[in-house]
Amino acid sequence: MEKEAEVLQDKIRDIDWSSDFDIFSLFDKGADKIHPAEIAEVLDSIPEDKACVTFANLDQDTQLWAFPYIDVQLQHQLVRHLSLNQATTLLNNLSSDNRTSFFSDLTALERTVYINYLDDENKKETQNFLGYSENSVARLIDTDYAAITQDMTIAEASAFLRKNFKDSEAANVIYVIDNEGKLLDDIQVRRLVLNAPNKKITDLMDGNFVSLLISDTQEIAIQKFKDYDRVVIPVVNDDNLLLGVVTIDDIMDVAEQKETEKIQKFGGVEKLDFPYVKTSLFKLTQKRATWLIILFLGEMLTATAMGYFESEISQAVVLALFVPLIISSGGNSGSQAATLIIRALALKELTLRDWWFVMKREILSGFLLGLVLGSIGMLRISVWQFFKWYDYGEHWFLIALTIFLSLIGIVLWGTLSGSMIPIILKKLKIDPATSSAPFVATLVDVTGLIIYFTIAAIVLNGTLL
Repeated sequence: MEKEAEVLQDKIRDIDWSSDFDIFSLFDKGADKIHPAEIAEVLDSIPEDKACVTFANLDQDTQLWAFPYIDVQLQHQLVRHLSLNQATTLLNNLSSDNRTSFFSDLTALERTVYINYLDDENKKETQNFLGYSENSVARLIDTDYAAITQDMTIAEASAFLRKNFKDSEAANVIYVIDNEGKLLDDIQVRRLVLNAPNKKITDLMDGNFVSLLISDTQEIAIQKFKDYDRVVIPVVNDDNLLLGVVTIDDIMDVAEQKETEKIQKFGGVEKLDFPYVKTSLFKLTQKRATWLIILFLGEMLTATAMGYFESEISQAVVLALFVPLIISSGGNSGSQAATLIIRALALKELTLRDWWFVMKREILSGFLLGLVLGSIGMLRISVWQFFKWYDYGEHWFLIALTIFLSLIGIVLWGTLSGSMIPIILKKLKIDPATSSAPFVATLVDVTGLIIYFTIAAIVLNGTLL
């Protein structure tokens, strides 16, 4: 598949725009065998004006088929360039989850315009879902689900489904409802196929189903899909009325977006509204500048700390040689700890109640790591002094001891800070990913210098200082 994608990209680069562009000429297979994701890949890769013309010239079924796979920013441009009739047909025939997704990313003015393209039923449904929080399950609901009642036989249910429901991804599971529309159970399609036609639906029911509330957050939905290994989960209201379903493909997209956002935060970057390649240079700079300014102001405290120990540095200039080594070791250890704890919290391997368990482990871990790095630092000074590669003077051993003790203290402090800050933020109901690696590193840089020069003042007192 990777090689096929490379071949497709090569063909896209070789397109002759001076002649009419036929999107299907890029594929070595019939139009009926082309996956919609492949059409979307082409449209996302070619100039926007060409993509709009190409999409408008596709037949109605292909437009509807490929549209959900297209980048959301390009989706908006495509609809703007369609005729009124084409846009109306497209938006009304999208599945409810894809239609809600499209409207969710529009500006308020655009939403007001395009909502009038919908028929009364779709307009009411879309406005209802848009009324819920952007992070709620309501934004992911697909209302094209298949439902039957428990008093039917399998034969009657099969005939009813064929007559009243269309083939869709949500139809892999059939839902059993009562006369009021309340959810009673779910039944896998295979059970309808593999049981006798005269068997009652009630005989297949076990009451063991999983559902989501329409007001649930998308994080709850992601966790339920993980916990129960489902490909589709029904959505109900507080009265247990079946409203629709959420499918695994939408959940995977949401999970990817949320993980991307967390990674960006942890790297000290604000959430990007669009993919990196689609984000303007100005917006990209703006998203990165905030954290860089904050971190820069934080790092200025490093200069303040060094100024406070100016007399120690002037008396023992050799101490300045090891400042980069000291602060980088503390920052690296803190970033490691923060990464491990944030991920463990995200996977629910840890809870806030485990803070003491984490602290004990990180104190021991930090001490052992500091012992290892301190020993290497001490060995380095000893070897350089022994072979006369650098002369640290008559008090070289005290300098080596200072580095040894400083690295133990700073790495211990780094691991402790990196592990506790995410837990504290979680307690304050702030996303732990906010305790980004640069933030932890900056904090440990400043405090690490204080630890280093304090230890130096104690160990070298009466000799170099």
